[in-house]
Amino acid sequence: MTRDLKKQSKPAVFMDRDGTINHERNYLYQIEEFEFIAEVPQALKTLQDAGFLLVVVSNQSGVARGYFSLQDVDRLNQHMLQQLAQSQVAIDGIYICPHHPTAGIGEFRKDCDCRKGRPGMLLQAAEDLNIDLHRSWMIGDKLSDIEAGFAAGCRSLLVKTGFGAAQLITEPCHCSGIFDDLPQAAEHIIKTREDDRS
Repeated sequence: MTRDLKKQSKPAVFMDRDGTINHERNYLYQIEEFEFIAEVPQALKTLQDAGFLLVVVSNQSGVARGYFSLQDVDRLNQHMLQQLAQSQVAIDGIYICPHHPTAGIGEFRKDCDCRKGRPGMLLQAAEDLNIDLHRSWMIGDKLSDIEAGFAAGCRSLLVKTGFGAAQLITEPCHCSGIFDDLPQAAEHIIKTREDDRS
């Protein structure tokens, strides 16, 4: 039975949201400020067509800090899904961490396993969606994204959008690749998959 389930498991591309899918706005929650980074919807369609599940994993400490609510996060995510649907892209899962270990208020002040760079959100998605983590990738603009991906057993790619370029100035990134943006990272994933099969 376990072997059959293994055969059915799929690879995924996990993605940070702010600074990776859309432009970084610092604690974004207003729909009118949401804007895709150029060519991201088309890149996600390419990954989807190649057989990857698409999963968004996003730290949202603005909830913990009291800047906005979980309902605000959900409203913005629904807007993103509606916009992506216009490009025939369907996101398979969205996971958020609303906690912060020191700056959180009330129930959201928590040293949790879901906050990246820990792998909790990726592991939960793998269980929910039957994802093969070792055939999967993580794309993000922070070292915490890279750490979460590696901790879950994925290959991790850093993009220079969002905070990515600034992070590279201050800290070395020991990742599986560094790219200008998500579309370039997606091209690399598709090429690597083709090379793995040849």
